[in-house]
Amino acid sequence: MAKTPEVLFVCVHNAGRSQMAAALLQHYGLGRVAVRSAGSEPAEKVNPAAAQALAEWGLDITAEVPTKLTYDDVEASDVVITMGCGDTCPVFPGKRYLDWKLDDPAGQSVEAVRPIRDEIDRRVRQLVHELFD
Repeated sequence: MAKTPEVLFVCVHNAGRSQMAAALLQHYGLGRVAVRSAGSEPAEKVNPAAAQALAEWGLDITAEVPTKLTYDDVEASDVVITMGCGDTCPVFPGKRYLDWKLDDPAGQSVEAVRPIRDEIDRRVRQLVHELFD
């Protein structure tokens, strides 16, 4: 049996971009991928505009809790996707690293977050194809 791929999404606050990406990958991955997210400086709660933008698609991230990035998170992952965490993400040999340059939804309205959500969705769908095709 093939190993289940493990994907880690990392952004600064683990409240918007990485939470949306993790929820979308869990949705599209259909249980075939282990997904986690973390932040270099986690916020206290998930960004309400990000949660609202995903709720429009029937996905609920309101119960998620922003988590501090650890070396163990990175070490356990096959693919590490950074979204503006800068140099704080540790690098381990043999990992696949992707840097998704995306606007930060912090402090933005849901109208401003929708295009960010849509771009994350496009990239997550592409990632699913790369992982399983």
